[in-house]
Amino acid sequence: MTSLLSGHYFLTGTDTDAGKTWVACALLRQARAAGLSTLGLKPVAAGAEQVAGEWCNEDAQQLMAASSVQLPYEQVNPILLREPMAPHLAARREQRTLAATRIAGYVRGAMAAKPDLLLVEGAGGWRVPLNDRETMADLAVALQLPVILVVGMRLGCLNHALLTAEAIMRDGLPLAGWVANTVPGTAMAAEADNIATLEQWLPAPRIRV
Repeated sequence: MTSLLSGHYFLTGTDTDAGKTWVACALLRQARAAGLSTLGLKPVAAGAEQVAGEWCNEDAQQLMAASSVQLPYEQVNPILLREPMAPHLAARREQRTLAATRIAGYVRGAMAAKPDLLLVEGAGGWRVPLNDRETMADLAVALQLPVILVVGMRLGCLNHALLTAEAIMRDGLPLAGWVANTVPGTAMAAEADNIATLEQWLPAPRIRV
């Protein structure tokens, strides 16, 4: 296993609720405790609530709390969609159009802060649609960031993890590492054996959080 404290990465998951935000915050806190500057971004978020009269996303708020570099909410989460569903569907309901290049531009603006550790958290999994032609993968490719894969440890995760890793590398991006995340409320039989299988098959180191 390895630890990751610095660099710029795109963080994806094997599925929604795999634990991307929990892992991102844990990594940001580790780096921050080591004296490094940290920044977590959630460029696209679907699912919003009102806090002090302002609409915001819980994942984005958690990333802000774990980051040492403090940016306005609109830079951390430039695309906020109200309903908790696939981004292209939530955007369609709001009569909005998402584009990977435009979203990448927002991210690059926030990257000007030059943190030691930058984590750009995707929404859902690798192939979640942004529009009729593009997926979340197109955003990662536009940013040209190495990828951290969060594997939600539950039945079916071996197939999901291997297919996602294969897709990441086929899209031309390096798989920097992966995290085995125990999903709260989900008991997985032979979890240690499943992690060992992933260590054998995934072509990247397991990251300790």
